[in-house]
Amino acid sequence: MGIAKAKTKYTVAQYYDLEENEVYKSEFFDGEIFAMAGGSPEHSLIVANLLRELGVRLKGKVCTPYDSNLRVKVPNTGLVTYPDASVFCKKLEFDPKDKRQQTAINPTIVFEVLSKSTESYDRGKKAENYRQLESLKAYVLVSQSSPHIEIYERHGDGFWFLTEAKGLDQELSIKSLGLQLPLAEVYDRMKFGKKDS
Repeated sequence: MGIAKAKTKYTVAQYYDLEENEVYKSEFFDGEIFAMAGGSPEHSLIVANLLRELGVRLKGKVCTPYDSNLRVKVPNTGLVTYPDASVFCKKLEFDPKDKRQQTAINPTIVFEVLSKSTESYDRGKKAENYRQLESLKAYVLVSQSSPHIEIYERHGDGFWFLTEAKGLDQELSIKSLGLQLPLAEVYDRMKFGKKDS
């Protein structure tokens, strides 16, 4: 019988230093670093469409959309991750442990495009972590396999409520941004019926 090898534990500062020199993105949680899977062409197309539409609809407003290159940290749990897209309605606040100021801690909304390999995590543990962000007003899950978007919005009493939009003729209402997001635009050029990854 062999002896179990101890896992290497990292501090968040060590993670930031390692991440600076890596080609691939990774998440950090509870002293461990987890490689993030690459996305499919469909995933990339949906994210590009989403960012385009958010950019157009938020032009001239205080809220600003960001792509997945902006890291987000959940201070209450320690999760550091890269949402597929995020919107910030206040000046970016950074994790004081990130010397390079590339890890924001105050998103207003985060968006995740679901895939078979990450859906249970995005709906479960990751969502649970995101809900600990004091600044977060909404968490949006975007399907790759059909025109279907779910939004979980925080209400004043601390409860989270789900609203869904299904079908290319529908729009998703994002109350905290004061906008309607047409699914036909988010899913522009998508061909459904293919397997997602």
